[in-house]
Amino acid sequence: MPERFGSRPAGVEARGWGWRHAGRIRWAVDGIDLRVHAGERVLVAGPSGSGKSTFLHALAGVHGGAEEGESRGTLLVDGVEPSAARGRAGLVLQDPDSQVILARVGDDVAFGCENLGVTREEIWPRVGLALEAVGLDVPLDRSTSALSGGQKQRLALAGALAMRPGLLLLDEPTANLDPHGVAEVRDAVGRVLDATGATLVVVEHRLDVWLELVTRLVVFGRDGRLVADGVPDQVLRDHSTALLEAGVWVPGAPAEVEAARPPRTTTAVLSAEHLAIGREPGALVQSGLDLDLPEAASTVLTGPNGVGKSTLALTMGGLLHPIAGRLAASPGLARGLAPEPIRWRSKQLLTRIGTVFQEPEHQFVARTVRDEVGVAVRALGRLDAAAASRVDEVLQRLRLDALAEANPFTLSGGEQRRLTVASALVAQPDVMILDEPTFGQDRVTWTELVRLLRELVDDGTTVLSVTHDAAFLAALGDRHLELTASSGVGRRAA
Repeated sequence: MPERFGSRPAGVEARGWGWRHAGRIRWAVDGIDLRVHAGERVLVAGPSGSGKSTFLHALAGVHGGAEEGESRGTLLVDGVEPSAARGRAGLVLQDPDSQVILARVGDDVAFGCENLGVTREEIWPRVGLALEAVGLDVPLDRSTSALSGGQKQRLALAGALAMRPGLLLLDEPTANLDPHGVAEVRDAVGRVLDATGATLVVVEHRLDVWLELVTRLVVFGRDGRLVADGVPDQVLRDHSTALLEAGVWVPGAPAEVEAARPPRTTTAVLSAEHLAIGREPGALVQSGLDLDLPEAASTVLTGPNGVGKSTLALTMGGLLHPIAGRLAASPGLARGLAPEPIRWRSKQLLTRIGTVFQEPEHQFVARTVRDEVGVAVRALGRLDAAAASRVDEVLQRLRLDALAEANPFTLSGGEQRRLTVASALVAQPDVMILDEPTFGQDRVTWTELVRLLRELVDDGTTVLSVTHDAAFLAALGDRHLELTASSGVGRRAA
């Protein structure tokens, strides 16, 4: 069916190519020699921070000018620099919500075509074909805010497809999706490739999602250089040890962490009764929720995209007003304050409940990684040597010490996630609430982060995590709460 879309697959060539972010000493990616033939399907893997996304964004021509960084070597799409190959590459990112631009589905899919100057008469047939190819069967006037996470990611894919790109670039497109959404997006990508014949380059830590769809596996090392390239089965067979050392999630390799354990206490630090939640008073997401967080235990909250997990986490963290019902802290957590966390000031929250948002960049307020980690201790007036030592310790533990002077917005997605966790840890709150704490992590950093959270729990911290990560649930689901659209919160044994 490629002729229905009127596009031809694009080729890619890199010769000694590298990129360094402005203000950095180390090159994010360097010495890349790679040729991707038109129509190939390539999976790019490697450690967090190894330059995978940097390479993908360069292919899309979105790095910007000298103020954002510098490049060396040669990088070509269809024989020209990516910035000159306008419309030949379509990029789909991790976060479904960040890619929604307009209020209605049809308008959102048409947006890219309008920017390319496609005529109105041609745009709407393209929109219809693109939605059909990704399997998103909704009215053109459907509100984009009413879509699930998996539907929003397919919407982003349709928007890219409508531009008729010869090169489809996917940057961990299933990282924030539930298992059903993952299957939706992967299957939609397969239909798109069959329909268009486009060249695919997809970045992903967890290989098993894409192995059946790709024909080639390229692996970046921690130094931003290529360490393996070839047919997936051959790369996995010949480089299995090196891949594990590089943090690649090799299919079938178990995570080296302890299993979840039952809570040691039934004392609750936060309790909700008949709780109704929503981002604003007129937008009810869930109601009638009764739940509690056991002290010094790790509770994992799961459920499909769109049922309100993040909204519940923000409400439990004292950052959103309950629409109805009551959320109360134990006297030990409140320590003389009103029992409702929403009534606490930000400085009072810092040492009681630390929250890590789903979108890391929404939390950044400082110019360097070190300053970002130190925001909480400065707000608390803790500027002594012990606080500085704590900042250094957390940076080192989460493998961010080499990036201490970097701008937070230049970090990879996985590094940004670890930075937000580090910033919350430094204040040493009694309760930590984390929304998708392991997205974007390679196998090595995932293991270190999980072990760090287990140590916190063992030392008495209460942890609530929102996740779709089955391995994380197995390791830290001392208590498992499942949020559903029909029945609210259900409890499962560890």
